[in-house]
Amino acid sequence: MENSNPKFNPIKTGKKSQFNPYIKYSGLAFQMIAVIGLAVWGGMRLDAHFAFAFPWFTVVLSVLGFVGAILGVIRSLPKGEE
Repeated sequence: MENSNPKFNPIKTGKKSQFNPYIKYSGLAFQMIAVIGLAVWGGMRLDAHFAFAFPWFTVVLSVLGFVGAILGVIRSLPKGEE
């Protein structure tokens, strides 16, 4: 059964979903967790392989992963109109 209203389109209503910002930013959070987690995991694996007394690779790669994740978030934020 079709709707008699020609402007009604159930597939495309023209309104943005109210959940789009939540989905976008929760996706960014999971991306940050993944990047930092992989950096720490890689650092731990390298520290175990080289058997240093201090976990240099874990510290350096976790900081680099954190900085990279923050830069990724900053790049994905909308630009301000000037």
